[in-house]
Amino acid sequence: QVQLVESGGGLVQPGGSLRLSCAASGIIFSQYVMGWYRQAPGKQRELVAGIGASGSTNYAGSVKGRFSISRDNAEKTVYLQMNNLKPEDTAVYYCNTAPRPMFDWGKGTLVTVSS
Repeated sequence: QVQLVESGGGLVQPGGSLRLSCAASGIIFSQYVMGWYRQAPGKQRELVAGIGASGSTNYAGSVKGRFSISRDNAEKTVYLQMNNLKPEDTAVYYCNTAPRPMFDWGKGTLVTVSS
């Protein structure tokens, strides 16, 4: 059974940083393109960053230059380093395969950017 468990969210002031983690189990993690998605209140879930099996990355325009995605295939974990956070980054963040989610969503981790 595939499980995706996100962690690392919290309350942070504008301009602050957070590092999110997503631990996967039940899959051959290294074979998949992985992504971080987010869903803000009242909005649709959107893909913000993706990382290929070889480590190639891509980002949504709204986070490019501020967010950095990485992965550890041995630990079956994907990370999202978020810097210079803005109030509009407030959302529940999820990981899944990218660009299309193949597995059931985890519970996500809430990021709140507020002063």
